[in-house]
Formats: sequence, C-alpha cells, structure tokens
Amino acid sequence: MTLTHDRRAELLAACPLFQGIDAEGLAALASRAVQVDFAPGHVIARQGEIGTGFFVVVSGKVRVVRDGTVVAHLGPGEFFGELSVLDRQPRNAMVAAEEPTSCLALASWDFEKVLLEQPALTLAILRGVATRLRQATESARH
Repeated sequence: MTLTHDRRAELLAACPLFQGIDAEGLAALASRAVQVDFAPGHVIARQGEIGTGFFVVVSGKVRVVRDGTVVAHLGPGEFFGELSVLDRQPRNAMVAAEEPTSCLALASWDFEKVLLEQPALTLAILRGVATRLRQATESARH
C-alpha cells in the first residue's frame, strides 16, 4: 500500500530523530520521502560504503550488524543511516531486513536540501543525533 503525504508526515513525526519539528518541517521531509519495501534478507545498507540514504522503519524489522556482530534490531518508528548521510563517511554497520520490511527513505541530497531550507529542522536533528551519541557513550561506560 502506497503511503499518502499526510501518512508519511505522521510516520516521520513519530520518529525520535524528528521530535520537536514543526508541521512545515515535517511536510518538507514527507514531500521528499519515498516508501521502499524490502524482502527478508535484503541488505539495505552495507558497512564501509558511503551512504546515500536515511531510513525510517514503517513496518517489519531490520538487523544491524557491525563487524559481523549483531548490535541491534530496529522496528517501526526507528531509524538508521543518518550518520553517513550527515557526515558523508562510510556506513559503520550493515543493515538487513529480517522480515518483509517497509521503510521511508530520504536520499542524502534531498535530506541535505531540506536541512538547508529548514533551520529549525536542522537544529532538531542535531539535538536528536547528540542524544543518540550521549546514550551510546553512556551505555559504553556501564
């Protein structure tokens, strides 16, 4: 089933990375987001490759593998690919669908364009990435 613009905006609003983003910013993201469906086992992102997309899981589940070790399982509302899209460096993990999975995808060039057009969105994403970094740093200490 193809997602409407309003449903894409609603799904993006539920993503933790986009907390605090206003309706205008969400609409700008939703207008550029596309739905992509993946079969079980499909590799969505490869470790070591430069990322060209950011993904929000709509349905299904993905497995995140770093250096051969499963480090996470992500489900609806969770996201991946933001670091490589933001810093243009190789992806630090492989992500593969564990079951039939649907994602909202934003190409890196579209994501960057929205960030340049929407300063409030850029600030919200910066805060989201900082929160994720803080959580990773704190969990590594324990």
